[in-house]
Amino acid sequence: MELQITSNNMEVTPRLRTYVEKKTARLDRYLPSLTGIQVTLAMENTRSAVQRHVAEITIRDERGTILRAEERHSDMFAAIDAVVDKLYRQIERYRGKRKAKTRGKGEEQDLGEPLPIAEEFVEEEQVIVRHKRFALHPMSPEEAVDQMELLGHDFYVFFNADEDGVNVIYRRRDGTFGLLQPEMG
Repeated sequence: MELQITSNNMEVTPRLRTYVEKKTARLDRYLPSLTGIQVTLAMENTRSAVQRHVAEITIRDERGTILRAEERHSDMFAAIDAVVDKLYRQIERYRGKRKAKTRGKGEEQDLGEPLPIAEEFVEEEQVIVRHKRFALHPMSPEEAVDQMELLGHDFYVFFNADEDGVNVIYRRRDGTFGLLQPEMG
């Protein structure tokens, strides 16, 4: 398992690095197929001191699954604790879905140790309640931003004429925009 720690607008002290390593070391016990952990620590200039420190963790497993969580707090150590707790919940949900898919196939999968929060976590059944079809028109990402603004949405699916594929433009929390460009894996 590879651990990668990056930072934005702050220095990662040895104490902070050790704390992150200690907190993330247990993740592979609960998800044995874990291949990499990417931790991003940032300090943002916000009006609210409560949301100044940002901890983001992205984990990948052998199957190509990506789990990502982000938390903001007034203290970096508290943000790290909160984001690791959020990842535990995501791992529990992911393992539950994998277990449900393999039931009845007669094969056993090593899903790792039970999570420490498993008793508190109550899985809700997720049901798709609406299907929507729409025509995709070729446009540039800039035109997609304009369309998204006109509709008042936080994301917009479009056919990117420049890249010759379906993309998603979305509004980030800081007011900027992001572009998702899927690739076949």
